[in-house]
Amino acid sequence: VDNGSPGNGEKVVSRAGTVQNYKNRLLENASDASNDLGFVIDTLIILALENTETTHNVIVCTLCSCYPRNLLGLPPDWYKQRSYRSRIVKYPRKVLKEFGLHLSNDISIRVHDSTADMRYIVLPLRPKGTKKLSVEKLEALVTRDSMIGVGLPKSI
Repeated sequence: VDNGSPGNGEKVVSRAGTVQNYKNRLLENASDASNDLGFVIDTLIILALENTETTHNVIVCTLCSCYPRNLLGLPPDWYKQRSYRSRIVKYPRKVLKEFGLHLSNDISIRVHDSTADMRYIVLPLRPKGTKKLSVEKLEALVTRDSMIGVGLPKSI
């Protein structure tokens, strides 16, 4: 399905950031929670991975380029390259630094490998100072790269 766009994922992530019941539902069954917002997921299994103060998640497909197109649109070219697919698994901290994402050593990095039937979306850590933002304003801070795990949301 190529009719998705990063805007779909931004809507899902921002809603999870502002509505606790939706966030719980997303973490339990991201496919159904995405369907609830009108995004057609069909039979694909999507799992939402929540970043925390101590854990950072990143996604990859080591075999090809399986990607949650319904929520993020077409994958970026670098996501499909063998160098990203092989190196992010072995050297995640180093590869993230190449993307400009410097995580402290006390943050563990978990790399999740997508399959033909199962895809992931990262719920990035909410930027500081955004607790009172509306869904729409929070949505504007979410980036495609933050939902893959190679970047962070924009700050205010």
